[in-house]
Amino acid sequence: MPHRGWRCVDIEELEEQDHLCEMCEARLVRFVHVMENDRYDSELRVGCVCAGNMEEDLEGARRRESSFKSGRARRTRWLSRKWRTSSAGNEYLNTTDGFNVVIFRRAVIWGARVEHRASGHSRSSKRPYATSDAAKLAAFDAMLGMKHAEPWRRARSQSLD
Repeated sequence: MPHRGWRCVDIEELEEQDHLCEMCEARLVRFVHVMENDRYDSELRVGCVCAGNMEEDLEGARRRESSFKSGRARRTRWLSRKWRTSSAGNEYLNTTDGFNVVIFRRAVIWGARVEHRASGHSRSSKRPYATSDAAKLAAFDAMLGMKHAEPWRRARSQSLD
């Protein structure tokens, strides 16, 4: 496993603090930093301190996690924002921080896509959602994770889930 060259590509909040850090295997974490390295085939899901050590920037990892936590407060206001409707009939939102969020219906289920407009980096849902609001909240979580990581430095699409 490489010791240098790691970067955070996402950060997630889990419902409970029950994820074992995949680097140190000694700590249960609630806020998971998803780390990637060009010389390693899979991602590692780790805690803040291990993420900082892997990136060789502990303060940067702490700032990223703190910023992510404060962004979670925005989630409570997300559904009450004024969503627009596209010509295709899909609800969408263009955020001031450069994201385009689209909510769409497939038969009886809902899906979402989040795109960082400047880079074209996007994430689309694979999991079905029962309501438009559930898809919007999943899109918010994906957008927040993308915002506090660095995925758009690589042009690659991923899943929301």
